[in-house]
Amino acid sequence: MKVSGFTFIRNASILGYPVRESILSILPICDEFVVNIGDSEDDTDEIISSIKDPKIRIIRSQWNEKMVTKGFVYGQQKSIAHYNCTGDWAFYLEGDEVIHEDDLPKIRFLMEKYLNDHRVEALVFDYIHFYCNQNTILEGPGWTRRAPRIIRNTIRVYSPDGLFFLVLEKNKVGRYPYGILTNVPIYHYGWMRQESKFNTKVKKVSKYWNHRAKEFKYGQIDPKVVKEFKGTHPTVMKSWLPDPPPVLTLDKEYRLTNKEIRQRMKSLIERIIPIDLSRRHFKLIK
Repeated sequence: MKVSGFTFIRNASILGYPVRESILSILPICDEFVVNIGDSEDDTDEIISSIKDPKIRIIRSQWNEKMVTKGFVYGQQKSIAHYNCTGDWAFYLEGDEVIHEDDLPKIRFLMEKYLNDHRVEALVFDYIHFYCNQNTILEGPGWTRRAPRIIRNTIRVYSPDGLFFLVLEKNKVGRYPYGILTNVPIYHYGWMRQESKFNTKVKKVSKYWNHRAKEFKYGQIDPKVVKEFKGTHPTVMKSWLPDPPPVLTLDKEYRLTNKEIRQRMKSLIERIIPIDLSRRHFKLIK
């Protein structure tokens, strides 16, 4: 069995991505790792090159700055990296996603277990979303709970954006992949970057969704989704995590958005009925 890891990245330092830590977190179970680096204004190239491992394979691409519809340029860059993978499985992580070292043996075991079971097209991971600091997480149906991150690399697959995959069974029809739950979490640090870097990110990438950039400020959020994290972080993140952690102060004057009100209603329904109302970009194998 051969396993390919892959990702795409651009302006990692400017935008506050722990991409080096992300790659290192799964490198032990990968036979190769493809990194698609876009034209950057910082030391992104040096960050990736500093990973002195022969498994790393760097490719470079030019972003289409005129592609401003629904983040499809992210799907393009993700696919460029994916299409350069040569393994039986392709393991995708975004630059702010990390796997705990304790979970690597289980992930490797599941890839071996389902290698020849072609009903299984994807392995689906849980999510832990950190917010502001390493002790605070966000939970609720409005936050990604599960997503496929390992995809079988012998089927026709493409990515409409950075988040999910579509399998092409027919030439013009895409569907979500069939997968199994790994019960392994992805540690997502994208909502934990410095506030200044978060606003830089918003200004630089909102155009790819044809959105107007809005100022981001920690604390302006529904307090119902804010929870305490009681677990341990991946060892590879030790030097990246701020010490001491920033203090989160919730804005008591903050008014819920219409979207947050809808998510509260979904949470209420979930407490009454055993149902998951979050978005799911996969189909579970029965």
